[in-house]
Amino acid sequence: MEDQDPTTAEHQEIVEEEQEERSFVEAPKLMRIASMTRALLDELRQAPLDEAGRRRLVEIHETSLIELQDVLSDDLRQELDEMFHPIEAGASESELRIVQAQLVGWLEGLFAGIQASLWSQQAAASNQLAEMRMRAIEAQTGQETPGQYL
Repeated sequence: MEDQDPTTAEHQEIVEEEQEERSFVEAPKLMRIASMTRALLDELRQAPLDEAGRRRLVEIHETSLIELQDVLSDDLRQELDEMFHPIEAGASESELRIVQAQLVGWLEGLFAGIQASLWSQQAAASNQLAEMRMRAIEAQTGQETPGQYL
Protein backbone atom coordinates (compact mmCIF):
# COMPACT_ATOMS: atom_id res chain seq x y z
CA MET A 1 0.00 0.00 0.00
CA GLU A 2 1.39 3.40 -0.95
CA ASP A 3 1.91 6.13 1.61
CA GLN A 4 -0.32 9.07 0.88
CA ASP A 5 1.26 12.49 0.80
CA PRO A 6 -0.07 14.38 3.89
CA THR A 7 -0.46 17.59 1.90
CA THR A 8 -2.66 15.75 -0.61
CA ALA A 9 -4.86 14.42 2.18
CA GLU A 10 -5.15 17.90 3.69
CA HIS A 11 -6.04 19.36 0.28
CA GLN A 12 -8.69 16.68 -0.21
CA GLU A 13 -10.23 17.52 3.19
CA ILE A 14 -10.33 21.23 2.32
CA VAL A 15 -11.98 20.53 -1.05
CA GLU A 16 -14.57 18.28 0.62
CA GLU A 17 -15.31 20.98 3.21
CA GLU A 18 -15.72 23.58 0.44
CA GLN A 19 -18.10 21.29 -1.46
CA GLU A 20 -20.18 20.64 1.66
CA GLU A 21 -20.25 24.35 2.45
CA ARG A 22 -21.34 25.17 -1.11
CA SER A 23 -24.35 22.86 -0.90
CA PHE A 24 -25.58 24.78 2.13
CA VAL A 25 -24.84 28.20 0.67
CA GLU A 26 -26.62 27.41 -2.59
CA ALA A 27 -29.80 26.00 -1.01
CA PRO A 28 -31.44 29.44 -0.72
CA LYS A 29 -30.79 30.07 -4.42
CA LEU A 30 -32.42 26.75 -5.27
CA MET A 31 -35.46 27.72 -3.21
CA ARG A 32 -35.72 31.11 -4.93
CA ILE A 33 -35.58 29.54 -8.39
CA ALA A 34 -38.22 26.99 -7.42
CA SER A 35 -40.52 29.67 -5.98
CA MET A 36 -40.15 31.81 -9.08
CA THR A 37 -40.84 28.83 -11.34
CA ARG A 38 -43.98 27.97 -9.37
CA ALA A 39 -45.18 31.60 -9.56
CA LEU A 40 -44.57 31.67 -13.32
CA LEU A 41 -46.58 28.49 -13.80
CA ASP A 42 -49.46 29.93 -11.75
CA GLU A 43 -49.36 33.13 -13.81
CA LEU A 44 -49.19 31.17 -17.04
CA ARG A 45 -52.33 29.24 -16.10
CA GLN A 46 -54.30 32.41 -15.37
CA ALA A 47 -53.64 34.56 -18.41
CA PRO A 48 -53.04 33.96 -22.10
CA LEU A 49 -49.62 34.98 -23.42
CA ASP A 50 -48.92 37.18 -26.38
CA GLU A 51 -45.79 36.71 -28.49
CA ALA A 52 -43.68 39.02 -26.29
CA GLY A 53 -44.83 37.11 -23.19
CA ARG A 54 -43.88 33.80 -24.80
CA ARG A 55 -40.41 35.08 -25.67
CA ARG A 56 -39.92 36.37 -22.14
CA LEU A 57 -41.08 33.09 -20.60
CA VAL A 58 -38.65 31.14 -22.79
CA GLU A 59 -35.82 33.46 -21.68
CA ILE A 60 -36.73 33.02 -18.02
CA HIS A 61 -37.01 29.25 -18.42
CA GLU A 62 -33.58 29.03 -20.08
CA THR A 63 -32.01 31.30 -17.43
CA SER A 64 -33.59 29.20 -14.67
CA LEU A 65 -32.09 26.02 -16.11
CA ILE A 66 -28.65 27.65 -16.30
CA GLU A 67 -28.92 28.91 -12.72
CA LEU A 68 -30.02 25.47 -11.53
CA GLN A 69 -26.88 24.00 -13.09
CA ASP A 70 -24.85 26.12 -10.66
CA VAL A 71 -26.56 24.85 -7.51
CA LEU A 72 -27.04 21.14 -8.23
CA SER A 73 -24.76 18.20 -7.58
CA ASP A 74 -23.26 16.42 -10.59
CA ASP A 75 -25.85 13.62 -10.63
CA LEU A 76 -28.77 16.05 -10.41
CA ARG A 77 -27.19 18.29 -13.04
CA GLN A 78 -26.97 15.30 -15.39
CA GLU A 79 -30.60 14.37 -14.67
CA LEU A 80 -31.66 17.96 -15.38
CA ASP A 81 -29.75 17.92 -18.70
CA GLU A 82 -31.40 14.66 -19.72
CA MET A 83 -34.93 15.80 -18.87
CA PHE A 84 -34.94 19.39 -20.09
CA HIS A 85 -34.03 20.58 -23.54
CA PRO A 86 -34.10 24.12 -24.93
CA ILE A 87 -37.54 25.32 -25.91
CA GLU A 88 -37.92 25.72 -29.64
CA ALA A 89 -38.67 29.14 -31.07
CA GLY A 90 -42.36 29.66 -31.66
CA ALA A 91 -43.45 27.22 -28.93
CA SER A 92 -47.18 27.33 -28.32
CA GLU A 93 -48.72 28.46 -25.07
CA SER A 94 -49.66 24.89 -24.19
CA GLU A 95 -46.06 23.73 -24.81
CA LEU A 96 -44.80 26.46 -22.52
CA ARG A 97 -47.27 25.40 -19.82
CA ILE A 98 -46.16 21.79 -20.10
CA VAL A 99 -42.46 22.72 -19.89
CA GLN A 100 -43.06 24.94 -16.84
CA ALA A 101 -45.20 22.27 -15.16
CA GLN A 102 -42.50 19.69 -15.83
CA LEU A 103 -39.86 21.90 -14.22
CA VAL A 104 -42.07 22.64 -11.21
CA GLY A 105 -42.80 18.92 -10.81
CA TRP A 106 -39.11 18.05 -11.02
CA LEU A 107 -38.22 20.68 -8.42
CA GLU A 108 -41.01 19.50 -6.09
CA GLY A 109 -39.72 15.94 -6.45
CA LEU A 110 -36.22 17.16 -5.65
CA PHE A 111 -37.46 18.90 -2.50
CA ALA A 112 -39.44 15.82 -1.45
CA GLY A 113 -36.28 13.73 -1.83
CA ILE A 114 -34.25 16.20 0.19
CA GLN A 115 -36.91 16.26 2.88
CA ALA A 116 -37.06 12.45 3.05
CA SER A 117 -33.27 12.32 3.30
CA LEU A 118 -33.30 14.83 6.16
CA TRP A 119 -35.98 12.88 8.01
CA SER A 120 -33.97 9.69 7.56
CA GLN A 121 -30.83 11.37 8.88
CA GLN A 122 -32.75 12.78 11.82
CA ALA A 123 -34.19 9.36 12.68
CA ALA A 124 -30.75 7.75 12.48
CA ALA A 125 -29.27 10.47 14.71
CA SER A 126 -32.12 10.04 17.20
CA ASN A 127 -31.55 6.27 17.34
CA GLN A 128 -27.82 6.80 17.78
CA LEU A 129 -28.42 9.27 20.61
CA ALA A 130 -30.79 6.84 22.35
CA GLU A 131 -28.17 4.09 22.07
CA MET A 132 -25.47 6.37 23.49
CA ARG A 133 -27.72 7.29 26.42
CA MET A 134 -28.39 3.61 27.09
CA ARG A 135 -24.66 2.88 27.11
CA ALA A 136 -24.04 5.80 29.47
CA ILE A 137 -26.68 4.46 31.87
CA GLU A 138 -25.11 1.00 31.67
CA ALA A 139 -21.69 2.45 32.43
CA GLN A 140 -22.99 4.35 35.47
CA THR A 141 -24.95 1.47 36.97
CA GLY A 142 -22.55 -1.27 35.97
CA GLN A 143 -25.49 -3.35 34.75
CA GLU A 144 -26.37 -4.28 31.25
CA THR A 145 -29.92 -3.47 30.27
CA PRO A 146 -31.77 -6.08 28.25
CA GLY A 147 -31.92 -5.58 24.50
CA GLN A 148 -35.07 -4.90 22.54
CA TYR A 149 -35.70 -8.54 21.79
CA LEU A 150 -35.55 -9.91 25.31
